[in-house]
Amino acid sequence: MEYDYLIVGAGLFGSVFAYEANKAGKKCLVIDKRAHAGGNIYCENVNDINVHKYGAHIFHTSNKDIWDYVNQFAEFNRYTNSPVANYHGELYNLPFNMNTFYQLWGVKTPAEAQAKIKTQVDKLGITEPTNLEEQALSLVGEDIYHKLIKGYTEKQWGRPAKELPAFIIKRLPLRFTFDNNYFDDKYQGIPVGGYNKIIDKMLDGIEVRLNTDYFGQKDYFDGLATKIVYTGMIDQFYQYRFGKLEYRSLRFEHEHLPVSNYQGNAVVNYTDAETPFTRIIEHKHFEFGSQPETVITREYPNEWTDKEEPYYPINDTRNTEVYQQYKELAASEKNVIFGGRLAEYKYYDMHHVIAHALKKVRTELNLAINVNA
Repeated sequence: MEYDYLIVGAGLFGSVFAYEANKAGKKCLVIDKRAHAGGNIYCENVNDINVHKYGAHIFHTSNKDIWDYVNQFAEFNRYTNSPVANYHGELYNLPFNMNTFYQLWGVKTPAEAQAKIKTQVDKLGITEPTNLEEQALSLVGEDIYHKLIKGYTEKQWGRPAKELPAFIIKRLPLRFTFDNNYFDDKYQGIPVGGYNKIIDKMLDGIEVRLNTDYFGQKDYFDGLATKIVYTGMIDQFYQYRFGKLEYRSLRFEHEHLPVSNYQGNAVVNYTDAETPFTRIIEHKHFEFGSQPETVITREYPNEWTDKEEPYYPINDTRNTEVYQQYKELAASEKNVIFGGRLAEYKYYDMHHVIAHALKKVRTELNLAINVNA
């Protein structure tokens, strides 16, 4: 065997695994079908603006081990995610907090806001929600639901909220403070210079082949390494033996504009049903850019097909049952390690991906594990 590990996918999981294995003296080959490494956290530099090509990625975690780990590859700025919601031209702060409640109802104290929500929830009398709409209404009432949840959610999932399972929204955080910070995590920021800096350092000194389709030459690649680290779609690995898993996809429409500031915020969500996209991202605000121009991205949710990129697993009953069959097959593999969002059919934030990759590679290499996955 020419390599100890063939790593299929140069995204965050594959890059962490390759970095740790290489550091331990293992010879790795990383391949990826895209023309660049980094997976969905890849950034394209457009006139000194780091454009998040596959949607906004804000690093956040409360795990100090993970924060320290990622900071060895890049310096992080102090960016705090504070999105704004646009509902037919009305602007509201997110997440739902006292600023939002004041904008909705003019209330100025937590007691007033709590009373307003309670009155709306009690009036509906929903005790056993049977779908997402009833679940959301039973948590926040009609005003918040209809202005800030319904349209956005139905666009995101491509179906009416009444047809979506209630468990998708287990809870809706309500903050009775004037705090627009979207995340509760202790650590948060954007790498100065973009995420490519992290991936480039992780893969430094490791052989990487881009524009390379694993399934186009599977037998050849399988014969190159002692073990395979697979981060692609698990159903594709098994040739869809139990059927195809379903996803939601995204389409990104990038626009370069000759203005210094288009919307005044990195992320603006469009929560009405009529606007076809879910949000506009203005990338320069992630790094407090002062360039005389800007780049924005409109994000359109799509139904997933084989020709689309899979983004969000649809973890409903049918897909969960199908995935469990693939998971059982994967557990019996002695020379294949499955990891990441597609291989585990689970949506992960970046800090979760890193933690899981570290746990798997350190278990594989019999090294001490000092992070919580």
